Amino acid sequence: MAHSAVIIGSGFGGIGMAIRLGMAGIHDVVILEKASDLGGTWRDNTYPGAACDVPSLLYSYSFERKTDWSRRFPPQAEILDYLRHCAREYGVLDKIRFGTEVTEARFDEEHAVWRISTTAGELEARVLVSGCGQLNRPALPDIEGRDSFTGTSIHSARWDHGADLRGKRIAVVGTGASAIQIVPEIAEEAAELRLFQRSAPYVVDKPDREYRRWEQAALAKVPGLYALSRARIYALFESRALGFIKYPKLMSTLKWQFRKTLEEGIDDPALRRKLIPDYPVGCKRILLSGDYYPALARPHVDVVTDPIEAITPSGIRTAGGEYEADVIVYATGFQTSDFLAPMKVVGRDGRELNEAWRDGATAHLGITVSGFPNLFLLYGPYTNLGHNSIIYMLESQFAYVLGCVEALRRHGLDWIDVRPDVQDAFTRDMRERMRSTVWETGCESWYKTADGKVVNNWPGFTFAYRRATRRPDPRHFRARAAAR
Repeated sequence: MAHSAVIIGSGFGGIGMAIRLGMAGIHDVVILEKASDLGGTWRDNTYPGAACDVPSLLYSYSFERKTDWSRRFPPQAEILDYLRHCAREYGVLDKIRFGTEVTEARFDEEHAVWRISTTAGELEARVLVSGCGQLNRPALPDIEGRDSFTGTSIHSARWDHGADLRGKRIAVVGTGASAIQIVPEIAEEAAELRLFQRSAPYVVDKPDREYRRWEQAALAKVPGLYALSRARIYALFESRALGFIKYPKLMSTLKWQFRKTLEEGIDDPALRRKLIPDYPVGCKRILLSGDYYPALARPHVDVVTDPIEAITPSGIRTAGGEYEADVIVYATGFQTSDFLAPMKVVGRDGRELNEAWRDGATAHLGITVSGFPNLFLLYGPYTNLGHNSIIYMLESQFAYVLGCVEALRRHGLDWIDVRPDVQDAFTRDMRERMRSTVWETGCESWYKTADGKVVNNWPGFTFAYRRATRRPDPRHFRARAAAR
């Protein structure tokens, strides 16, 4: 018997989707999770200093308030606890099958079901939802000799908490969002720390602090204060969108903030010069930290800008010399543009998703892919953000998926499939609008595919995305009525 819905992944997308399905009276839902715990990226990223760069009040579901966040920006452990609470509170925990990795999903058009193969057996679903997201598969750099290193190697998303870093010579490869949180933490323990920087990030001060008890009490008890505070933060972050999506010159305020943060954190002019990016602000992710630059200014910390030539058994070799290390930390991010990889997804007429996406991943509204009926993506192509909370985007997608599921039930349909011309028109629109964004101003980033297409980000306001996803348009879909 086919389940009403099967969801792949138990991060914010998967847990939230299951909750919203339950609210709509759809309880025959299974969540498939390859790990032994829920949480997605907040389960995987337990490195020292791991935290979110979106304020706590906005990095949470609108339907489940949390008024006792400890800080303005939530730490990893607290976010994970919040997700566990939501899963328990809404009866989702019992729907998760842990240790179950999907290897293949194949649509059976005759019977209108998805046949799903996993490491723990087979199952069927009328509706298949991918909650895999964009940040779930660690990326390791393709550097000669990487496997020859005889010391300890750690990727930021697979942190080895048993590794003793005290008094060690540590090399950190990468300067992205995880690196700027890790470096200040492990620099305190290291005898030497070298940061191998290919590209300097824009870092601005993170206005983080602990919430006071009276503030937590007020958020919980004063009518309307929580909603007002959340709306104020949303509006503040949303106002930055114009600089990202239309008028890059408006990013000058953020550039000024970067300069101020750099000057306050670094006194040495030579080190400052190393840390000035050579690309427009916003082209890559802007990072928040108040302790990254002070950590780099420590006497036992060095920033190496020479390109890495190879990893050796004893350390890292660059064009400027060889550096011995006891530990190499890879803060090198994720494989962000493969989305559902490595699972095999087969739609109508035996077409594989990898083939459909050979010119780059795309989906109508980032959610539906033509030729793959009753398949819905959460946090899919063109839905990442540079300026606001991805939870807001996910909740927009929950509403759209629910609208599609309700249409299946209300109209007695076997399946719905977005029309190819609708998807193509959406993709053209995205690529046209992307040209005016800051992400297309010349830098390399994880937002781009190997051939230079930006397929991750939404080139617009989040409220515009919510309006577009408020309800599915029946004219956008092909459908087959269920046999009577």
